[in-house]
Amino acid sequence: MADHNLEALWEEHCRYEFETRDVDATMATMVAEPYVNHIPTMTGGVGHDQLKRFYKYHFIGGNPPDTRMVPVSRTVGHDRIVDEMIFSFTHTSAVDWMLPGVPPTGRTVEIPLVAIVQFRDGKLAHEHIYWDQASVLVQLGLLDPTGLPVAGAETARKVVNTTLPSNTLMTGSWTGSEGKPI
Repeated sequence: MADHNLEALWEEHCRYEFETRDVDATMATMVAEPYVNHIPTMTGGVGHDQLKRFYKYHFIGGNPPDTRMVPVSRTVGHDRIVDEMIFSFTHTSAVDWMLPGVPPTGRTVEIPLVAIVQFRDGKLAHEHIYWDQASVLVQLGLLDPTGLPVAGAETARKVVNTTLPSNTLMTGSWTGSEGKPI
């Protein structure tokens, strides 16, 4: 892959997905039999036809108009990219790939998201996309975080602001270790 600019290929792919919302152009950036897996919800597709169907009817057109991806970090290897970003949107439309079966709530979601993208012969071969689904559900009011070790949008804020406190979910045990020898 040394003769291909992986970053330019990935950015072109994302532009077709989220800006121009062009399914055919998106598919053209991929190998003949691509694979996409959104890990928390197991959505995506294997192979050209399944993935094109997914993109056309459940992903590209369904993302809310204010969907944003703010880069945090990127690691580029010989044949893959690992992108860490803050992904946000207002849940004004069905987002099948992230919230299958959940009707729009009108609430805002802001989460850290990681994409691991592998390339082959100058095209995207597969994507593994990770995020914390509990954080999404808390922000939409679908999961009560009381008594659970889960958080909402503050997970995204802490990724970009290291001065925010750590260990806030460890209320009892964290305060119990205060003053102990280290």
